[in-house]
Amino acid sequence: MIKTLAAQIKEFKRDSILTPVFMILEVIMETIIPLLMASIIDDGVEAGNIHHIYVVGAWMTVAACFSLFNGIMGGKYGARASAGFARNLRKAMFEKIQTFSFANIDRFSTAGLVTRMTTDVTNIQNAYQMLLRMCMRAPASLICAMAMSFFISPQLASIYLVAVLLLGSALAFIIYKAMNYFNAAFRKYDDLNASVQENVSAIRVVKAYVREDHEIGKFTKASDNIYRMLVRAENVVTFNSPLMQLTVYSCILLISWFGAKMIVHSSLTTGQLMSLLAYCMNILMSLMMLSMVFVMLSMSVASAERISEVLNEESSLTNPENPDFAVENGDIVFDHVTFSYKKDASSPVLSGINLTIHSGETIGILGGTGSSKSSLVNLISRLYDVTEGSVLVGGKDVRTYDLETLRNQVAVVLQNNVLFSGSILDNLRWGDKNATEEECIHACKLACADEFIATFPDGYHTHIEQGGTNVSGGQKQRLCIARALLKKPKILILDDSTSAVDTATDAKIRQAFATEIPDTTKLIIAQRISSVQNADKIIVLDDGKVTGFGSHEELLATNEIYRDVYESQTSGGGDFDEKGGNA
Repeated sequence: MIKTLAAQIKEFKRDSILTPVFMILEVIMETIIPLLMASIIDDGVEAGNIHHIYVVGAWMTVAACFSLFNGIMGGKYGARASAGFARNLRKAMFEKIQTFSFANIDRFSTAGLVTRMTTDVTNIQNAYQMLLRMCMRAPASLICAMAMSFFISPQLASIYLVAVLLLGSALAFIIYKAMNYFNAAFRKYDDLNASVQENVSAIRVVKAYVREDHEIGKFTKASDNIYRMLVRAENVVTFNSPLMQLTVYSCILLISWFGAKMIVHSSLTTGQLMSLLAYCMNILMSLMMLSMVFVMLSMSVASAERISEVLNEESSLTNPENPDFAVENGDIVFDHVTFSYKKDASSPVLSGINLTIHSGETIGILGGTGSSKSSLVNLISRLYDVTEGSVLVGGKDVRTYDLETLRNQVAVVLQNNVLFSGSILDNLRWGDKNATEEECIHACKLACADEFIATFPDGYHTHIEQGGTNVSGGQKQRLCIARALLKKPKILILDDSTSAVDTATDAKIRQAFATEIPDTTKLIIAQRISSVQNADKIIVLDDGKVTGFGSHEELLATNEIYRDVYESQTSGGGDFDEKGGNA
C-alpha cells in the first residue's frame, strides 16, 4: 500500500524533502531561544549588564526571524507537496478507472469510486501534510527540548520524562479507542454519496412522484449514521485536551516548587528555571501534536487502503500479447456461449448461445425485461468476457483483438443515452473527433436529428447541458445514434435506442440505415415488433436462452412467444412484457 501511494509523489519529491528540513531548522531556532532568554535574565538583568541584554536580545530576534522564515517555507513546501500528491492520486485513479471493464466497475460502486476520489484523497492529503510537517516538527521539538532540559537540570528534567510517559500512554489508549469509530464513519460515506448521487441524477423522477420526503429521509439516515460515529470518536478524543492541561499545569507546579528550592540553595539560576518552564511547554505541546498526528494518520489508513484498491485493481479485460489491429468485416458468431457476471453465480445470465450473423445483415432482438438482451450485445464489443465458449467478429475471437480497435469498429447506442456538457457538435465528435461539420450534419440527417437541431437558434452550436437535460428523450436518442454513425462502424448496436421516438421517425431511421450503411451489421434491440419485423432475422431471447432465430414470417409460424407478442401489439396495444416471455 505504501509503495503504491508513494509512487504518486513523483515531481513533488523535492518539496517533500525540503518541508521536514525547514521544520527541523525551525525547531532548532525555537530550542535556542529559551537558552538566550536564560542568559538575558542571569547575565543581563540580575547582573545589571544592559549591553549584554541588547546583544543577546538581538540574537534572540535573529533566531525568532529565522524560525519564522523556516516555518513559512515549511508551510509553503508542505502545502505544495500535499496538494500535488492529492492531485496525482486523483489523476492516477481516474486514469485507472478508464481502463476498467464493466466487471471491475461493478465491483466498486459508482458512489464508492466518487468517495475514494474526493473524501479519501482529502484525508490522505491532510495526513501527508501532517506527516511532513508535524510528524517531523513534534518529535524533533520533543527530543531537543528534553535534551536541553537534562543539560540544564537532570533532576527537574526527570519530571518531564515521567509526565511524557504517563501522558503518552493515556493518549495512545485514547487514539486506539477513537480509531474504531473513525474507521466505521468513513465507510458510511459511500452510503451518503450514493444517496446524493441517486437523488440528483433522478431529481425529475423524485419530483414527479412527490418523493422528496422519502429522499430526505434516506439522506438524513445516512448523514445521521456518520454523525453518530464521528460524535463517538470526538467524545473520546476530547479527553486529549483535559489530560494535556492537567499534565502541563502539574509539571509547571512541580518544577516551580522544586526549582524555587534549588534557586534558594544556589543549584539553579532564575534564568535556567525560566528555560525549563519554556521547555516544559515545548515537550508537552509536541506530545499533543504527535497524538493528533497519530489520530490523523490512523484515520487515513482506511482511506489509503481504499485508494490502493483502485490503483492496484487490474482490468479483467486485457489486450493479448500480439493483438489483431484490423477487423475484416461485420460477421458475428456466438459459439456455445455461456456468460455470468460473477464466477460464483448460481446460474448463468446467458447459456447455450449459438448464432451466426453475416456482415451487413439487420438483426432484431426481442425479449422481456431480464432476458439478457443487453448482456448478449455487450459481449460483441468485449465489455465483458464470456464465461464459456467464444464470440467471433470478422472471423476472429474478440479476445484476440486490440480492445481499442475492436470498440472503434463496434458502435453502441446504449439504452441509457448520455450526452456531455458542450455543443451539439462537441457531442457528435465523440464518434469521430476529426469529423467535419458537414459529416456531422449528414449523420444527423440519417438519424432524423437534423430536423429538430434546425429549430434551435444556435443550430449545431447549441450548448447541451450536463446529462442533456435541455433536450427531450427522443432528441437525445437521435443525437446518440448520429454520434455512433460518425464512427463508420462495421457493427452498429442499438440497445432499445429508438424507444422515445415515434414509429414514423423510427421507420425513417431504419430506412436510412438500409440505404446509407448497407455493409454495416445492425443489431436492434427493441420492444416494438414494428421496429424489427423488417429485419433480415430476429432473435427471440427468453431467460438467457435463444428460443427463436429467423425472419418475421418464420417466427410467426414457429415461435409461440414471438406470435403472442405480435398479436398483443397488433390487436390493440401492449408490449412484450404483457404477453410473451418470462422476464
